[in-house]
Amino acid sequence: MNRKRVQRLWRLEGLKVVQKVHKKRSLGHSGNSCVKRKAEHPDHVWTYDFVADQTEDGRMLRFLSVVDEFTRESLALDVERSMGAAEVIVVLDRLIADRGAPVLLRSDNGGEFIAHSVQRWLAEERIETAYVAPGSPWENGYIESFNGKLRDELLHRELFTSLAEAKMLASAYRDEYNHHRPHSALGYKTPAEFAAAQLASGSATLHLRQAARHPQTNTLI
Repeated sequence: MNRKRVQRLWRLEGLKVVQKVHKKRSLGHSGNSCVKRKAEHPDHVWTYDFVADQTEDGRMLRFLSVVDEFTRESLALDVERSMGAAEVIVVLDRLIADRGAPVLLRSDNGGEFIAHSVQRWLAEERIETAYVAPGSPWENGYIESFNGKLRDELLHRELFTSLAEAKMLASAYRDEYNHHRPHSALGYKTPAEFAAAQLASGSATLHLRQAARHPQTNTLI
């Protein structure tokens, strides 16, 4: 009894032969998707987004996550009761002071990201923006993946009693994610190990180019 005979008998009995469906990966249609505009080196493309949760008393918590698409590093995971355009600028300014500016910043079209103050600040820092198409989260796949893990592994498991506790647990989660979790896409290195290996193998020249492009923020990690 071989596979073809089973299929023939299956058809003779009028049973449906289930066809294997090959899923096609969507590339997006805005031209700004993470598949069409890929990160080529550390600090080439950063991506960011908000995740909402609450403390046990029902009060809002907003987590702002920032990820380097090339190294998969969680660059920031800040949490406050409310965060708007001003807080977004503060977080980005802190990151740029620490490691220099990215070439491209990818996000959705949330009000905090398209605000005039944010766009003006990014233009002053000479950071290009890549806004994904509305209703197309797959175009921003790296941050969606990180935020999905964040929800499953932290937000859905923890009952935050206060903002201070949320900040502490978010910081611990980011440290564990960067330094203790290997990624198959990174050759089973942690994001921190992969980033260090990129610098050691000569990718530091890319940071020097970035420093030349942004002379006011030439601090290297």
